[in-house]
Amino acid sequence: MNQSVRPSVAPIPFIDVGAQRRRLGRAIDDAITRVTSHCQFIQGPEVAEFEARLAEFCGARYAVGCASGTDALMLVLMAKGIGPGDAVICPSFTFCATAEVVVLLGATPVFADVDAETFNLNPASVKRAVATARRMGLSPKALIPVDLFGLPADYDTLLPVAKDEKLFVLDDAAQGFGATYKGRKLGTIAPATATSFFPAKPLGCYGDGGAVLTDDAELVEVLKSLRVHGQGTDKYDNVRIGMTSRLDTIQAAVLIEKLKIFADEIEARDRAARRYADGLKDVAIVPAVPDGLTSIWAQYTIRLKPGVRDGLATKLKAQGVPTAIYYPKPLHRLEAYKRFPVADNGIPTTDQLAEEVISLPMHAYLDATTQDRVIEAVRAALRP
Repeated sequence: MNQSVRPSVAPIPFIDVGAQRRRLGRAIDDAITRVTSHCQFIQGPEVAEFEARLAEFCGARYAVGCASGTDALMLVLMAKGIGPGDAVICPSFTFCATAEVVVLLGATPVFADVDAETFNLNPASVKRAVATARRMGLSPKALIPVDLFGLPADYDTLLPVAKDEKLFVLDDAAQGFGATYKGRKLGTIAPATATSFFPAKPLGCYGDGGAVLTDDAELVEVLKSLRVHGQGTDKYDNVRIGMTSRLDTIQAAVLIEKLKIFADEIEARDRAARRYADGLKDVAIVPAVPDGLTSIWAQYTIRLKPGVRDGLATKLKAQGVPTAIYYPKPLHRLEAYKRFPVADNGIPTTDQLAEEVISLPMHAYLDATTQDRVIEAVRAALRP
């Protein structure tokens, strides 16, 4: 994206956190004031209340809050004993946190390819990644599907593959919480689901935050210990090596209020996605949502012909329309991760998508007039 181009008109927000803040208004202020009044800033009553409400929202038995979506992934892998000599299969077309936690635990990420239409893990490539890991003398232990841009991965195919290969499945729903897979909300599909409450996420707090969702009571017990330094009966009874990763009370209070309007915001995002599809389907490849699935539309990402993207971004910026590229380099092309293996036969779709995708403004408060301006700007920029 050319950052030197100045827009000739007022810029459109890429994600409008301020509009949501204005809608919630006093409710947020009152929620924060309650915390600053009772002064239980760590593990205050709002944390347990939010965990219960979050689990109820998606239908999981348990929710365990933590400090970030990255920590949510890390805590689950720690609880499952992932470490040196183990392989964890994951996409390369994702944010770095998916693989970062694997490396931090001394294990090896093995990158699998994704589907060209959904951008999510290709089950056939997952099988090849498992074979790659074994050929290298690694022990495949886990699979991390990512619900990229808000669309659930292909769990009907991935879960049987994981069962056959004896892989624990950890759903990275940092972008996908709120979406549904064949009538079930994410948080109930995989044995464990990690999500993020980073402010830009569909359900975001006013800082960092995350959670793990699961039906596994034993896993919950370990997660709650790990997030407080591996404590046992009290904070000075350390029964395992852990970390500091608690969802703080103020963020939980904010999230309680945001969760109350989340279902309404999901519907608004879906309306915006349909408007984009209707307006752009003849000039770009718009996102595909398979039958029986819904997306939370964390991002609205289109595909363009190779060589078109940079010019489009420049033209849109001049019209006050922001764009973003998720992701200009897949993980296996980044300096920190290029030493890690990819599935046999490579991951060509991942490389292709990194050259073609671009994301447009998307949030629950994107009104039709503003969106029409985005659509017309894209159409004009792509016109021969």
